[in-house]
Amino acid sequence: MSEVAQVMILGLLQGGVYALMASGLTLMFGVMRIVNLAHGVFIIAACYVAYFLFVGPGWDPFASLLVTIPLFFLLGMVIYRSLFPRIEGSQRFSEMTVLLTFGIALVVEGFLSYFFTGTFRSTNPPYTTDAILIGDLFIPTAQLYASMTSLILLLALWGFLFLTRTGYAVRATMQNRTAAQIVGVNVRRISTIAFAIGMALAGASGSLISFLYPFFPNSHWRWIAILLALIVLGGLGSLKGAVVGALMLAVAAAFVSDMFGATWAPITFFGALFLVLLIRPQGLFGREARV
Repeated sequence: MSEVAQVMILGLLQGGVYALMASGLTLMFGVMRIVNLAHGVFIIAACYVAYFLFVGPGWDPFASLLVTIPLFFLLGMVIYRSLFPRIEGSQRFSEMTVLLTFGIALVVEGFLSYFFTGTFRSTNPPYTTDAILIGDLFIPTAQLYASMTSLILLLALWGFLFLTRTGYAVRATMQNRTAAQIVGVNVRRISTIAFAIGMALAGASGSLISFLYPFFPNSHWRWIAILLALIVLGGLGSLKGAVVGALMLAVAAAFVSDMFGATWAPITFFGALFLVLLIRPQGLFGREARV
């Protein structure tokens, strides 16, 4: 029984970080219908920002959030305004965003590989080797702190979406872009803000995973595959679905890892992606497409 509880704890802590990583991706799709294949590479870029702040000035990865969040928010505004308005009127906008963000991912990966090579890196603050013991159970402090920080940021995102006028406009645009534009919402401005928030969440995620997992420029493909599985399970465009899907699949992966070994854990995400697309394509909380 204690082993089951231990695996549950590890899975939930991991799922909290996954939820933060997936929330930015699903927000972009929900508001602008952007399938952002570059989300993972920007998370890795944020890992490098946190890493060099750690080895240079000696900043704790949590302190680097003060840099990565505003930096990637501004970067998101620049990227959206520079690239996406050119294809807004296209009838195949979502399909074109796949190609555009795939190209962005390759370009950013190339820059990271050129400047930082393929060496595995990670930040190593003292708490990465500590744990809290409760009877037979242990709670890794690094994962606990990262999960709690993710929860705080997700609550801040919820407060923004449900308690501010701009948040109302974002949710209105997610529900019906055309109707929101008819009632006076500046859809392009809201799209820019939503994309920038998604990028800021990617920046925050990079700071957190910089001490949880080793990273190198090409590792973003692993993350984008996992994140796509999470948001497809929860329902594309559903923030609640992203959180629930992250927790469910992280716990499932933790049990698979415990029973069959860590190398089998990724198959949980890809197997879930296959089953969801086969049985319920709209996901747990997504809306079924109608003609």
